[in-house]
Amino acid sequence: MGWIPSKSKTILDTQHPYWYVQKQATLEQRNKPRLKVLVACEFSGTIRDAFLARGHDAWSCDLLPTEKLGPHIKDDVLKHLDEGWDLMIAHPPCTYLANSGVWVLHRDPGRWTKMEEGAHFFKKFLDADIPSIAVENPIMHKYAVAIIGRRQDQIIQPYEFGHSESKATGLWLKDLPPLIPTKILPLPAKGHWDNQTPSGRNKIGPSPDRGKIRSLTYQGIADAMATQWG
Repeated sequence: MGWIPSKSKTILDTQHPYWYVQKQATLEQRNKPRLKVLVACEFSGTIRDAFLARGHDAWSCDLLPTEKLGPHIKDDVLKHLDEGWDLMIAHPPCTYLANSGVWVLHRDPGRWTKMEEGAHFFKKFLDADIPSIAVENPIMHKYAVAIIGRRQDQIIQPYEFGHSESKATGLWLKDLPPLIPTKILPLPAKGHWDNQTPSGRNKIGPSPDRGKIRSLTYQGIADAMATQWG
């Protein structure tokens, strides 16, 4: 069946046509309502498409164009939080919030302002007037937590959802249950996960695209979100 653009005041990514074939919706068979879903700060379309495949009216939104054909708002997402969404899954930038980079704060005083700005940006998603919310980020350092007001409700790993990789990810939840692991994998016999070196470090070295690559959502996690929260 054809996909019809939402009637809300949105800005479509004009680099892509906005008609495409959507999988046959199964919501009636599952006896579930059709949700209007915003996937904030997503350019990959992975979570958006997982919800679309289950019949929901799902949109991604980012300053970047979408990498996959589909309903996408290429704009500042904060301008679109009040457009009648039932569910939002947000992925605000973690560059200045992650505990893994806290040591840089003490070496570069200029990062403190950026950290505060990033934490306040994160908090806007938590405080949005949307019934159900999940905000995703790596484990945060204490300075960001102090601004946001609380730590995550849950920590998930890709290897709990069928991917032989490790990436501890926190979920801050509002009116949503914790995600239930769908396929827990054992540690490979080699002693480290597929995205790690033998010493346990991430294989992705420094590069201009490192942050973009590491921000991508694993398909197993996206499917779990769409199945369990949709």
